Amino acid sequence: MSLKQWVENRWIRPYKTSSEEISNLFSIVDRDLNVAEQDINSDWRFGIAYNAALKLCTILLYASGYKAERSLQHYRTIQSITLILGEDKQADAAYLDSCRKKRNIVEYDYVGGISASEVDELTKFVKEFKKEITNWLNNNYPELTNGL
Repeated sequence: MSLKQWVENRWIRPYKTSSEEISNLFSIVDRDLNVAEQDINSDWRFGIAYNAALKLCTILLYASGYKAERSLQHYRTIQSITLILGEDKQADAAYLDSCRKKRNIVEYDYVGGISASEVDELTKFVKEFKKEITNWLNNNYPELTNGL
């Protein structure tokens, strides 16, 4: 599948972002990473770290000229990783999708489903993913980076 096919399926739509919007999204990532490392409940820390990861996926999609439609928005935003960065990112997309599901469980169903080590793993992933996304933006869309 391609992003063009996703548009035809009405899963995403064309979208024009700006360097200001991308900068704001990176600010959210930084804020959320900071809070995810605070001494609060692991369920909340995980949800906050997940939000940072989702924002990085959003940056990829926006920079590529698209925005996910509301139906299955998180899922589609995460799955777009492989369409944008390549099939070798399938494991990353699968990992983030498993995080999405875990986050939904502790957000809506029950307390205490996330361990501190799961939070640490996700936070480490997000930090590395942020570096990758920053490099990708600088190489592919330098006009959106404001010197990141």
